[in-house]
Amino acid sequence: MPRVGVILYPRITPFHFSVPYTVFGMALPEHPLFDLSIVAMPGEPPESEQVVTVRPDGGLELLESVDIAVVPGWHDLNEAPPPELVEALVRCHERGAHVVGLCYGTYALAYAGLLDGRRASTHWIAEQDFIARFPQVKLDTNALYVEEDRLVTSAGTAAGLDCCLFLVRKYYGAQIANKIARVMVVPPHREGGQAQFIEQPVAVSTQDAHINRLLDYLREHLASSHTIDELAARTAMSRRTFTRHFHKATGMTVVEWLVNERLRRGRELLETTSLSVEAIAEKSGFHTATSFRQHFRQRHQVSPRDWRKTFGDNA
Repeated sequence: MPRVGVILYPRITPFHFSVPYTVFGMALPEHPLFDLSIVAMPGEPPESEQVVTVRPDGGLELLESVDIAVVPGWHDLNEAPPPELVEALVRCHERGAHVVGLCYGTYALAYAGLLDGRRASTHWIAEQDFIARFPQVKLDTNALYVEEDRLVTSAGTAAGLDCCLFLVRKYYGAQIANKIARVMVVPPHREGGQAQFIEQPVAVSTQDAHINRLLDYLREHLASSHTIDELAARTAMSRRTFTRHFHKATGMTVVEWLVNERLRRGRELLETTSLSVEAIAEKSGFHTATSFRQHFRQRHQVSPRDWRKTFGDNA
Protein backbone atom coordinates (compact mmCIF):
# COMPACT_ATOMS: atom_id res chain seq x y z
CA MET A 1 0.00 0.00 0.00
CA PRO A 2 1.18 3.54 -0.69
CA ARG A 3 2.08 5.32 2.55
CA VAL A 4 0.74 8.82 3.24
CA GLY A 5 1.93 11.27 5.89
CA VAL A 6 -0.39 14.17 6.79
CA ILE A 7 1.68 16.85 8.52
CA LEU A 8 0.29 18.78 11.47
CA TYR A 9 1.21 22.41 11.97
CA PRO A 10 0.35 24.94 14.72
CA ARG A 11 -3.35 25.92 14.89
CA ILE A 12 -4.29 23.62 12.04
CA THR A 13 -7.89 24.07 10.87
CA PRO A 14 -10.11 20.98 11.26
CA PHE A 15 -11.41 21.09 7.69
CA HIS A 16 -7.99 21.30 6.06
CA PHE A 17 -6.81 18.35 8.15
CA SER A 18 -9.95 16.30 7.55
CA VAL A 19 -9.75 16.46 3.73
CA PRO A 20 -6.59 14.32 3.26
CA TYR A 21 -7.37 12.35 6.41
CA THR A 22 -10.77 11.34 5.00
CA VAL A 23 -9.71 10.68 1.40
CA PHE A 24 -6.54 8.74 2.16
CA GLY A 25 -8.02 7.06 5.23
CA MET A 26 -11.01 5.65 3.36
CA ALA A 27 -11.11 1.87 2.83
CA LEU A 28 -12.95 -0.18 0.25
CA PRO A 29 -14.84 -3.24 1.55
CA GLU A 30 -12.01 -5.54 0.51
CA HIS A 31 -9.01 -3.55 1.76
CA PRO A 32 -7.70 -0.08 2.71
CA LEU A 33 -6.09 1.93 -0.05
CA PHE A 34 -3.40 3.85 1.83
CA ASP A 35 -1.34 3.42 4.97
CA LEU A 36 -2.06 6.76 6.63
CA SER A 37 0.10 8.38 9.34
CA ILE A 38 -0.38 11.67 11.17
CA VAL A 39 2.95 13.47 11.45
CA ALA A 40 3.78 16.05 14.11
CA MET A 41 6.33 18.81 13.72
CA PRO A 42 8.69 19.45 16.63
CA GLY A 43 7.55 22.13 19.05
CA GLU A 44 4.11 23.08 20.27
CA PRO A 45 1.38 20.41 20.56
CA PRO A 46 -0.85 19.96 17.48
CA GLU A 47 -3.94 21.75 18.72
CA SER A 48 -6.50 22.61 16.07
CA GLU A 49 -7.52 26.25 16.63
CA GLN A 50 -8.40 25.43 20.27
CA VAL A 51 -11.17 23.17 18.96
CA VAL A 52 -9.67 19.72 18.44
CA THR A 53 -6.49 18.11 19.68
CA VAL A 54 -5.09 15.63 17.16
CA ARG A 55 -2.99 12.70 18.35
CA PRO A 56 -0.05 12.15 15.96
CA ASP A 57 1.46 8.78 15.12
CA GLY A 58 4.97 10.17 15.39
CA GLY A 59 7.32 12.91 14.33
CA LEU A 60 9.01 13.91 11.11
CA GLU A 61 10.89 10.60 11.01
CA LEU A 62 7.68 9.08 9.61
CA LEU A 63 8.20 11.06 6.41
CA GLU A 64 11.33 9.04 5.62
CA SER A 65 9.20 6.19 4.27
CA VAL A 66 6.03 7.85 2.86
CA ASP A 67 5.04 7.90 -0.79
CA ILE A 68 2.92 11.03 -0.33
CA ALA A 69 3.70 13.84 2.14
CA VAL A 70 0.81 16.31 2.62
CA VAL A 71 0.93 19.80 4.14
CA PRO A 72 -2.83 20.53 4.51
CA GLY A 73 -2.75 24.33 4.72
CA TRP A 74 -0.48 26.66 6.66
CA HIS A 75 -1.06 28.78 9.75
CA ASP A 76 0.97 31.93 8.99
CA LEU A 77 1.87 33.10 5.48
CA ASN A 78 4.70 35.21 6.93
CA GLU A 79 6.30 32.25 8.71
CA ALA A 80 8.59 29.81 6.95
CA PRO A 81 8.46 26.15 8.05
CA PRO A 82 11.08 25.14 10.60
CA PRO A 83 14.34 23.85 9.08
CA GLU A 84 13.55 20.29 10.18
CA LEU A 85 10.34 20.26 8.13
CA VAL A 86 12.01 21.90 5.13
CA GLU A 87 14.73 19.24 5.15
CA ALA A 88 12.19 16.44 5.53
CA LEU A 89 10.09 17.69 2.59
CA VAL A 90 13.16 18.10 0.38
CA ARG A 91 14.33 14.56 1.24
CA CYS A 92 10.86 13.19 0.42
CA HIS A 93 10.98 14.76 -3.01
CA GLU A 94 14.56 13.75 -3.69
CA ARG A 95 13.81 10.07 -3.07
CA GLY A 96 10.78 10.10 -5.38
CA ALA A 97 7.77 10.77 -3.13
CA HIS A 98 4.91 13.13 -3.98
CA VAL A 99 4.99 16.29 -1.88
CA VAL A 100 1.60 18.02 -1.60
CA GLY A 101 0.59 21.50 -0.44
CA LEU A 102 -3.16 21.99 -0.05
CA CYS A 103 -4.45 25.59 -0.09
CA TYR A 104 -1.92 27.70 1.84
CA GLY A 105 0.21 24.57 2.24
CA THR A 106 1.68 25.72 -1.08
CA TYR A 107 3.52 28.36 0.98
CA ALA A 108 5.35 25.66 2.95
CA LEU A 109 6.58 24.06 -0.29
CA ALA A 110 7.53 27.45 -1.74
CA TYR A 111 9.46 28.44 1.39
CA ALA A 112 11.30 25.12 1.11
CA GLY A 113 12.41 26.07 -2.42
CA LEU A 114 10.71 23.03 -3.93
CA LEU A 115 8.54 25.08 -6.31
CA ASP A 116 11.28 27.27 -7.78
CA GLY A 117 10.87 27.36 -11.55
CA ARG A 118 7.77 25.18 -11.38
CA ARG A 119 4.01 25.70 -11.71
CA ALA A 120 1.87 25.82 -8.58
CA SER A 121 -1.58 26.80 -7.33
CA THR A 122 -2.90 28.30 -4.10
CA HIS A 123 -6.01 30.10 -2.84
CA TRP A 124 -6.91 33.08 -5.06
CA ILE A 125 -7.09 35.36 -2.01
CA ALA A 126 -3.31 35.01 -1.57
CA GLU A 127 -2.49 35.40 -5.26
CA GLN A 128 -0.82 38.82 -5.14
CA ASP A 129 1.01 38.06 -1.89
CA PHE A 130 2.32 34.75 -3.24
CA ILE A 131 3.50 36.27 -6.53
CA ALA A 132 5.34 39.05 -4.69
CA ARG A 133 6.84 36.68 -2.13
CA PHE A 134 7.85 33.89 -4.52
CA PRO A 135 8.48 35.45 -7.97
CA GLN A 136 10.47 32.38 -9.00
CA VAL A 137 7.34 30.18 -8.81
CA LYS A 138 5.00 30.02 -11.81
CA LEU A 139 1.67 30.54 -10.06
CA ASP A 140 -1.35 29.31 -12.02
CA THR A 141 -4.09 31.61 -10.77
CA ASN A 142 -6.91 29.56 -12.28
CA ALA A 143 -6.06 25.92 -11.59
CA LEU A 144 -7.87 23.92 -8.91
CA TYR A 145 -4.69 21.89 -8.56
CA VAL A 146 -1.34 21.54 -10.31
CA GLU A 147 1.19 18.73 -10.50
CA GLU A 148 4.72 19.17 -11.76
CA ASP A 149 7.59 16.81 -11.03
CA ARG A 150 5.72 15.07 -8.16
CA LEU A 151 4.98 18.43 -6.51
CA VAL A 152 1.21 18.81 -6.17
CA THR A 153 -0.47 22.02 -5.01
CA SER A 154 -4.11 23.04 -4.80
CA ALA A 155 -6.35 26.08 -4.63
CA GLY A 156 -8.33 26.93 -1.52
CA THR A 157 -10.37 24.81 0.85
CA ALA A 158 -12.63 22.45 -1.14
CA ALA A 159 -10.09 22.26 -4.00
CA GLY A 160 -8.09 20.07 -1.61
CA LEU A 161 -10.69 17.37 -2.30
CA ASP A 162 -10.10 17.67 -6.04
CA CYS A 163 -6.37 17.42 -5.43
CA CYS A 164 -6.57 14.36 -3.16
CA LEU A 165 -8.93 12.56 -5.56
CA PHE A 166 -6.44 13.32 -8.34
CA LEU A 167 -3.77 11.50 -6.33
CA VAL A 168 -6.08 8.54 -5.77
CA ARG A 169 -6.57 8.38 -9.55
CA LYS A 170 -2.82 8.53 -10.03
CA TYR A 171 -2.20 5.54 -7.75
CA TYR A 172 -5.34 3.47 -8.37
CA GLY A 173 -7.01 4.72 -11.55
CA ALA A 174 -10.28 6.48 -12.31
CA GLN A 175 -12.58 3.62 -11.24
CA ILE A 176 -11.37 3.61 -7.62
CA ALA A 177 -11.27 7.41 -7.46
CA ASN A 178 -14.86 7.49 -8.71
CA LYS A 179 -15.91 5.04 -5.99
CA ILE A 180 -14.43 7.27 -3.28
CA ALA A 181 -16.03 10.35 -4.83
CA ARG A 182 -19.43 8.63 -4.77
CA VAL A 183 -19.05 7.69 -1.11
CA MET A 184 -18.16 11.31 -0.32
CA VAL A 185 -20.97 12.61 -2.59
CA VAL A 186 -18.61 14.91 -4.51
CA PRO A 187 -17.76 15.06 -8.22
CA PRO A 188 -14.63 13.02 -9.06
CA HIS A 189 -13.52 15.87 -11.29
CA ARG A 190 -14.80 19.46 -11.43
CA GLU A 191 -14.98 21.43 -14.65
CA GLY A 192 -13.45 24.88 -14.77
CA GLY A 193 -10.94 26.46 -12.42
CA GLN A 194 -10.98 28.83 -9.49
CA ALA A 195 -11.40 31.85 -11.78
CA GLN A 196 -15.14 31.29 -11.49
CA PHE A 197 -14.97 31.75 -7.70
CA ILE A 198 -12.80 34.88 -7.52
CA GLU A 199 -14.72 37.86 -6.17
CA GLN A 200 -15.52 40.46 -8.81
CA PRO A 201 -15.89 43.74 -6.91
CA VAL A 202 -18.13 46.44 -8.30
CA ALA A 203 -16.04 49.23 -9.78
CA VAL A 204 -15.67 52.14 -7.39
CA SER A 205 -16.07 55.78 -8.27
CA THR A 206 -12.95 57.56 -9.42
CA GLN A 207 -11.58 60.89 -8.24
CA ASP A 208 -12.50 62.50 -11.57
CA ALA A 209 -16.04 63.93 -11.41
CA HIS A 210 -16.36 64.15 -15.21
CA ILE A 211 -15.39 60.50 -15.63
CA ASN A 212 -17.71 59.44 -12.77
CA ARG A 213 -20.69 61.01 -14.53
CA LEU A 214 -19.70 59.25 -17.72
CA LEU A 215 -19.37 55.88 -15.94
CA ASP A 216 -22.87 56.29 -14.48
CA TYR A 217 -24.16 57.00 -17.98
CA LEU A 218 -22.38 53.96 -19.44
CA ARG A 219 -23.73 51.64 -16.73
CA GLU A 220 -27.25 52.78 -17.61
CA HIS A 221 -26.61 52.24 -21.33
CA LEU A 222 -24.47 49.09 -21.45
CA ALA A 223 -26.67 47.57 -24.15
CA SER A 224 -25.86 50.47 -26.50
CA SER A 225 -22.83 50.83 -28.74
CA HIS A 226 -20.37 53.60 -27.87
CA THR A 227 -17.53 55.24 -29.78
CA ILE A 228 -14.55 57.05 -28.30
CA ASP A 229 -15.44 60.21 -30.21
CA GLU A 230 -19.01 60.16 -28.85
CA LEU A 231 -17.82 59.68 -25.27
CA ALA A 232 -15.15 62.36 -25.61
CA ALA A 233 -17.80 64.80 -26.83
CA ARG A 234 -20.04 63.90 -23.89
CA THR A 235 -17.24 64.92 -21.49
CA ALA A 236 -16.36 68.02 -23.57
CA MET A 237 -12.81 66.78 -24.15
CA SER A 238 -10.73 66.05 -27.21
CA ARG A 239 -10.34 62.37 -28.07
CA ARG A 240 -6.73 62.32 -26.91
CA THR A 241 -7.45 64.17 -23.65
CA PHE A 242 -10.44 61.94 -22.95
CA THR A 243 -8.57 58.66 -23.40
CA ARG A 244 -5.77 59.94 -21.15
CA HIS A 245 -8.21 61.06 -18.42
CA PHE A 246 -10.22 57.84 -18.65
CA HIS A 247 -7.17 55.59 -18.24
CA LYS A 248 -5.80 57.71 -15.40
CA ALA A 249 -9.14 57.58 -13.56
CA THR A 250 -9.98 53.88 -14.08
CA GLY A 251 -6.67 52.19 -14.86
CA MET A 252 -8.30 50.74 -17.99
CA THR A 253 -9.07 51.62 -21.56
CA VAL A 254 -12.70 52.34 -22.43
CA VAL A 255 -13.00 48.96 -24.16
CA GLU A 256 -11.57 47.10 -21.15
CA TRP A 257 -13.91 48.93 -18.77
CA LEU A 258 -16.94 48.20 -20.92
CA VAL A 259 -16.09 44.49 -21.17
CA ASN A 260 -15.66 44.30 -17.38
CA GLU A 261 -18.99 46.02 -16.73
CA ARG A 262 -20.82 44.02 -19.37
CA LEU A 263 -19.50 40.78 -17.89
CA ARG A 264 -20.60 41.93 -14.44
CA ARG A 265 -24.09 42.63 -15.79
CA GLY A 266 -24.09 39.27 -17.54
CA ARG A 267 -23.14 37.42 -14.33
CA GLU A 268 -25.85 39.27 -12.42
CA LEU A 269 -28.50 38.30 -14.98
CA LEU A 270 -27.32 34.68 -15.09
CA GLU A 271 -27.58 34.43 -11.31
CA THR A 272 -30.91 36.22 -10.81
CA THR A 273 -33.03 35.63 -13.93
CA SER A 274 -34.10 32.82 -16.24
CA LEU A 275 -33.37 34.86 -19.36
CA SER A 276 -31.75 33.00 -22.25
CA VAL A 277 -28.05 33.50 -22.96
CA GLU A 278 -29.06 35.31 -26.15
CA ALA A 279 -31.25 37.78 -24.22
CA ILE A 280 -28.55 38.32 -21.58
CA ALA A 281 -25.97 38.98 -24.29
CA GLU A 282 -28.25 41.66 -25.75
CA LYS A 283 -29.06 43.30 -22.42
CA SER A 284 -25.43 43.39 -21.30
CA GLY A 285 -24.16 44.90 -24.54
CA PHE A 286 -22.42 41.99 -26.27
CA HIS A 287 -25.17 41.89 -28.93
CA THR A 288 -24.46 38.28 -29.93
CA ALA A 289 -24.48 35.17 -27.76
CA THR A 290 -21.23 34.06 -29.41
CA SER A 291 -19.40 37.22 -28.35
CA PHE A 292 -20.78 36.93 -24.81
CA ARG A 293 -19.76 33.28 -24.52
CA GLN A 294 -16.26 33.98 -25.84
CA HIS A 295 -15.61 36.86 -23.44
CA PHE A 296 -17.20 34.96 -20.53
CA ARG A 297 -15.14 31.81 -21.04
CA GLN A 298 -11.95 33.81 -21.52
CA ARG A 299 -12.50 35.56 -18.18
CA HIS A 300 -14.01 32.77 -16.06
CA GLN A 301 -12.87 29.56 -17.76
CA VAL A 302 -16.44 28.23 -17.74
CA SER A 303 -19.46 28.80 -19.98
CA PRO A 304 -22.36 31.10 -19.03
CA ARG A 305 -24.54 27.98 -18.74
CA ASP A 306 -22.14 26.36 -16.24
CA TRP A 307 -21.97 29.62 -14.28
CA ARG A 308 -25.76 29.68 -13.97
CA LYS A 309 -25.83 26.02 -12.86
CA THR A 310 -23.31 26.83 -10.12
CA PHE A 311 -24.41 30.26 -8.92
CA GLY A 312 -27.95 30.78 -10.19
CA ASP A 313 -30.92 31.27 -7.85
CA ASN A 314 -32.12 27.77 -8.71
CA ALA A 315 -28.67 26.14 -8.54
